[in-house]
Amino acid sequence: MILLASLLFYAGLGRCLAPSGDWDKFNFAPSSRIVTPVAIHSSHGQITNPENLVEARGQTTFSSSGSWLALDFGIEVGGLISLNIDSAPAGSALALSFTESSQFIRPTSSDDSSFPSENTTYDGILQVQTPLKTGLWEQPSASLRGGFRYLTLVSNSKSALTLSNVTCTISFMPHFPDLRAYTGYFSAKHPAFHDEDFLTKLWYAGGYTVQTNTVPLNTGRQVPFAHAGTWANNAALGVAGPIIVDGAKRDRAVWPGDMGIAVPTQFVSTNDLISTRNALATMFAHINPNGALPESGPPLSQQGSDTYHAWTLIGTHNYHHLTGDKEWVQSVWSNFTKAVTFLEQKVDETGLIDITGLRDWARLGGGGHNSEGNALFYEVLVTASDLAAQLDDIQQANRWSSKAISLKQRFNDAFWDEDAGQYKDNLTTTLHPQDANSLAVVFNLTDSHEKNRRISEGLQTNWNDLGPVPPELPDTISPFISGFELQAHFIAGEDKRAMDLLERTWGYMLYTNISVQSTLLEGFTANGSLSYRYYRGYNNDPAYTSHSHGWSSGPTSILTFYLLGLTVTSTRGQTWSFAPHLGTGVPAAEGGFETPLGRYDAAWSFDKDANGNDVFNVRISTPQGTQGIVKLPSNMMASYVRDGESKNVLLGGPAEMEVTGGRHDISWNIVTPLVE
Repeated sequence: MILLASLLFYAGLGRCLAPSGDWDKFNFAPSSRIVTPVAIHSSHGQITNPENLVEARGQTTFSSSGSWLALDFGIEVGGLISLNIDSAPAGSALALSFTESSQFIRPTSSDDSSFPSENTTYDGILQVQTPLKTGLWEQPSASLRGGFRYLTLVSNSKSALTLSNVTCTISFMPHFPDLRAYTGYFSAKHPAFHDEDFLTKLWYAGGYTVQTNTVPLNTGRQVPFAHAGTWANNAALGVAGPIIVDGAKRDRAVWPGDMGIAVPTQFVSTNDLISTRNALATMFAHINPNGALPESGPPLSQQGSDTYHAWTLIGTHNYHHLTGDKEWVQSVWSNFTKAVTFLEQKVDETGLIDITGLRDWARLGGGGHNSEGNALFYEVLVTASDLAAQLDDIQQANRWSSKAISLKQRFNDAFWDEDAGQYKDNLTTTLHPQDANSLAVVFNLTDSHEKNRRISEGLQTNWNDLGPVPPELPDTISPFISGFELQAHFIAGEDKRAMDLLERTWGYMLYTNISVQSTLLEGFTANGSLSYRYYRGYNNDPAYTSHSHGWSSGPTSILTFYLLGLTVTSTRGQTWSFAPHLGTGVPAAEGGFETPLGRYDAAWSFDKDANGNDVFNVRISTPQGTQGIVKLPSNMMASYVRDGESKNVLLGGPAEMEVTGGRHDISWNIVTPLVE
């Protein structure tokens, strides 16, 4: 019934699919749920016609004990393997191992997903039950592998074993008949990068990452964890499915903080927000009697995180903002207000929240009067106030709004370090964290644009060649927190710095040969190794790091909202904004998305008119009945033609105009070009 309900929801959306274009070739999602290997990575031993297992061309025979063949699916996939056993003499044996990274291709073990172990071999291999039987073999559902690129087939006997038709049936996005049915799209060339299609590929890599994180209800990682040498992905994940989880391979559980990045990605790519609703509903269904929300969903069900508690509340507003689903918000409103009160009660005589639930995104410290926790609490108050107003609870809206105003003043008084141009981590430290400074800009906690600019400059001091190394988690690069930093640079007007960060961190992830090059890494060390969090909970196990983590997909929504410049500014997109960032060195961009009101599409480009003069052309198409603002930097515009009518712009302020829904074609004469 749950799957049927999901399919009905899907059909009822009246989905407005993205227009077709050159960008489609960068969509990593398979065209079929049944996928085959596309190449052989490596092999060992006596194997006849190994190439026949590529694209299910025919039969392959393993003729020596210990012979193995590593097959490459070309992209991150996840699901259940099936194959034909065509010949299996007595005594023959077969095992399978899986890995996301080619670093862990081996006949003796998969990469790790159940538990991190320093020997990197906790999961072991999947032994096919003996004696082998000829005919179709299908992987048991409990041993589903949520994320992998490479499959290694191992023959463990001297008897000749003949196999054919190796396929993987994709398990993620179970409610989507067509995995490539995106409602959003994006396209932009980046001439200064080694691959000019980097931005478009990255946008689609983020979208595909979140698709692989959208899973059936009963495919969670088992807790307590499976014993060494095995794995199990058959646990219930929440109240309904499909449901969005943190990663394809692991943890395969709802993590609300991760959703702070993953859900905007979901919105601009597939607009598949039913899985978001199911995840949020799961968190509210497991609220504690005192109002505390879990840090993670079942079966992990970790407790004791004030920050992830806050992210559930922020995520509820985000979901409503994008969908207008007031009925669902009303259904959780009692628990929502109880959860806000839980945080309010932690505010002490300092006027700040005292963080006592210390679990977080893995950062060190974080307790007490912590600036990141207070930034999140501020956003809770702001968004909760807006939600209350949407529900016509004006008294509650005003109360939360008043508290937010007071907290903003107190935040700046308590944490701002004028000498450093950044916020401190708490009331007594000299550390200036990546998370709080990035979030302060994103959440509009700063009280001047000059502070935004100085924070942007200060954040860059943490960079190495691969991106930001946060002082609150040394020797680590976190694409999760760096996603908020990326937004902060754009908000500060530091477009080139934002592009530099994109190139360093996500350029590394997308192109390094130790990644799957189709979805995005959970994180990595400062020198680029996979030993992410080696000293912080992951037991020095690089095989445990996830290669498809939605919290790393920030650029997908950021490229749409900032570089392209198209975003919704009120519920369901009743109002919207088009404010492209033109200092990136990108000559043109195009993209769009849908909301329940319809399609929103935009394109801009630097061109020449018939007389050879520099012009900036814009095309916008939004639903009838909506209202928008078009904003461009005034230092480059002098006059324009809007829908065939000439206009003049007075320089000295932003070139800003109000427009109604529908299609608009606008062409500006350029005074000071921003693209070199």
